[in-house]
Amino acid sequence: MYLTQALHRSVQQHPDRIAVRWGEKSRSFGEFAERVARFAAALQQLGVQPGDRVAMLSLNSERYLEYQMAVPWAGAVLNPCNIRWSPAEILYSLEDSGSTVLLVDDTFKGMVQQFRRESTTLREFIHCGDGKPPEGMHSYEALVAQNKPVPDALRRGDDLAGIFYTGGTTGFPKGVMLSHTNLCISGLAARAEGLARPGGTYLHAAPMFHLADMGLAFPHWVQGNTHSVIPMFDPARVLDTIEQHRVTNLCLVPTMIQMMLDHPSMGPHRDLSSLRTVFYGASAVPDALLLRAQKAIPQAEVFQGFGMTELAPVATILPSSYLSEEGRKHGKLGCSGRATFCTEVKVVDGEGREVPRGTVGEIIVRGPNVMQGYWNKPELTAAAVRDGWMFTGDGGRMDGEGFITVVDRLKDMIKTGGENVFSAEVENALAKHPGVSASAVIAIPSEQWGEAVHAVVVRAAGHDVSADELMAHCKTLIAGYKSPRSIDFVDALPVSGAGKILKTKLREPFWKGRERAVG
Repeated sequence: MYLTQALHRSVQQHPDRIAVRWGEKSRSFGEFAERVARFAAALQQLGVQPGDRVAMLSLNSERYLEYQMAVPWAGAVLNPCNIRWSPAEILYSLEDSGSTVLLVDDTFKGMVQQFRRESTTLREFIHCGDGKPPEGMHSYEALVAQNKPVPDALRRGDDLAGIFYTGGTTGFPKGVMLSHTNLCISGLAARAEGLARPGGTYLHAAPMFHLADMGLAFPHWVQGNTHSVIPMFDPARVLDTIEQHRVTNLCLVPTMIQMMLDHPSMGPHRDLSSLRTVFYGASAVPDALLLRAQKAIPQAEVFQGFGMTELAPVATILPSSYLSEEGRKHGKLGCSGRATFCTEVKVVDGEGREVPRGTVGEIIVRGPNVMQGYWNKPELTAAAVRDGWMFTGDGGRMDGEGFITVVDRLKDMIKTGGENVFSAEVENALAKHPGVSASAVIAIPSEQWGEAVHAVVVRAAGHDVSADELMAHCKTLIAGYKSPRSIDFVDALPVSGAGKILKTKLREPFWKGRERAVG
C-alpha cells in the first residue's frame, strides 16, 4: 500500500475528471498528476533523499494537495506544520523532525527569516503562495515548470509516510510517525463505512495540516472524487462553496457545525441539497446541536467517529442510521460507534485488564492503523503502545454490542467530593438551554470538594442568561453534584488548529502554582 496508489488509478481510469477545484479554477486528474510528478522532480533536484522530511506551513490550497502527493512521490516524508502554533513551536517541530525543505505561503512568509537564522536543519525554502517569491526562496510554480516528471519512488508499506505533530499543551509537541500502511488502512476503512461514495466532492474546510482532514479525504482519492479547497474554515465561505461546487461531503468538528448554523447567512435560501454526508469528530455533538444540523440538512447522512492522530486517525464510526429519527430508538445516540474494519477496541482498567461492559475505563485500540511511534521519543512510545495496543488516554465504556461511548479525556474528568464527573455530560446539559451558544466544563480547586465543576459559557446571541439560571437548568437534567458550582461568561472559547476547545488554557489561571495531573 502507498499513498499515491489512488492517484495512479484515477489517472488510468478517468484522467479528464476534475481532481481539484478552488474558487473558479480546476484541474483534471491528468493535469494534477503531471504537476505532482514535476514537483517531486524538483524536490529531488534540491537534494531531497529518500526518507528526508519535507515540511509545509500554509493555509489550505490546491498546492497543499499537490504537496501531500508529491512528497511521497519523491520518496520523502510529509511534515505538515500546525498553523496555529507560535514561530517557536513551529521551529521546534521542524528541528525535531530534521526537516530539510520548507514550503511557505504568503500568510506565513514573514517567519522565514527567523527560521533561516535559527534552524540547523532547513536547507531550502519554497514559496508556495500566489505573490512574488521573497528573496532567497524558490518559486513553487517555477520549480513545477522547470522540471520534467519523474517516476513515483513507490515508498510503501511500513515505510514512514509522515510525521504529524500533536499536543504542545504540555511540554513539547510529539511527532506521530505514520506509515503508508497506517494511512491507507484507515482511509480504506472509512471508505468501507460509506464515507466516500462515487461521484462526490469533498470540501477541505478543516485545516489541511491536521490529520482529520487528510484522513477523511483519503477515501475520496480512492474513489476518484473531486477535492474542493478553501483557504480556511469560514462559515460563510463554506456555505458559499457547498452551493457553488455542489459539495457532497464535509468533515467538521462540533464548533464548526455550531458556527455554520449560527451564521447570519445561514437560512432557507441556502441550497445545501448536494450534501450527502457530514462526518464529525474531535468531541461529542450536543443533542440539541445535532438536531439543528439534521433539520438544516435533512437529506444528508450524519456520521460520528472517534480517533486520534496516533490512529491515522479513525478507530470507531457510528453509522448515520443510528443518528436518524428512527435510529434513535436503538439508544445509540451519544455513542462514537464500533471498531472500524481491521481495528480492535477494548476498554480497560489501570492495569490494562478489560472491564465489564458498561463500566468506564480507558479506551485502547489495536490494528494496522496504530502509529509506528513518537519520533525520537522511545519512552513515550513505550508508555502509549503496549503489546500493539494504543492507550488513548480517553475514558469510555462499551455496551453489549461493542458500541463505544467516549465519556471524557481521562485528564479532563472532574473528581468532586468522591464522585467522578464527566465534563461532556455537563456540557450536553448546558447545550439544552437556548441561552447557551457553546460551553466548556473544567475542574477548579475547591477546599471543600477537592475539585469543583466550573463552566465557561458563550451566551447565544440575544440572550442574557445568568449563572444562577444555568445552574438551576442543569440540576433539572443531571445530578446536583454534576451541575456547575460556578460559571464564567466569555465571548469565545479558545480552540486549537483542529477546532478542539483548549481546556488547558481555561484551567491555567485556576491551577497556577498548584499540582494537578492535567494536560
